[in-house]
Amino acid sequence: MSIDSMNIENIKKIFKNKNAHFVDDFKEFSVLVPLVTINDEIHILFEIRSQNLSQPGEVSFPGGAIEDGENYYLAGLRELNEELGIEYSKVEKIAKLDYFATPFNFVIYPYLVYIHNFDFDILKINKDEVESVFTVPLSYFFNTKPLKYKINVKMEPPKDYPYHLIPNGKNYNWRKGYYKTYFYLYEDKVIWGLTARIIEDFIYDLKKMLP
Repeated sequence: MSIDSMNIENIKKIFKNKNAHFVDDFKEFSVLVPLVTINDEIHILFEIRSQNLSQPGEVSFPGGAIEDGENYYLAGLRELNEELGIEYSKVEKIAKLDYFATPFNFVIYPYLVYIHNFDFDILKINKDEVESVFTVPLSYFFNTKPLKYKINVKMEPPKDYPYHLIPNGKNYNWRKGYYKTYFYLYEDKVIWGLTARIIEDFIYDLKKMLP
């Protein structure tokens, strides 16, 4: 079919089952927010990243890059299994949480899950990716407000940018933005960045939905 012979019905058919996604050079990641029960209390499970990875020693959730053609949630499950050895059958999906796009061309898809019959002894930690794990009671986040800061984000065109093609050239009034960074300080652990933002968003929804 040529563009000249195309009609509106053809276009409807082509786009009928289209799934929307982020355009440009965004890299997509899936992470799991794992809830576990310890001594009859709900905790959140965290990892500390291996020294072999980027951002070594930082607190994070299980997760990683989504491979081509991979289901977002299953990508998170795969990463959880690869990093901590937790079997798929032990994981129950509760909800897809709000997702995040960053100025660094990342899109993060978080999923809230529950790990049944959790015990630290079931873990088979992949030391190439995970230095250690720890948990934090959900009540801590429920009762603690994170520290909040904003980082200014600005446009910096390259030297060969075609200013002659835009109004006002080099004096163009570029928009400015900001990027939020949150911090939770729990005992000797610093939970910050996207991990803290995901938690804050989850806790906000949890409080909002409580009767």
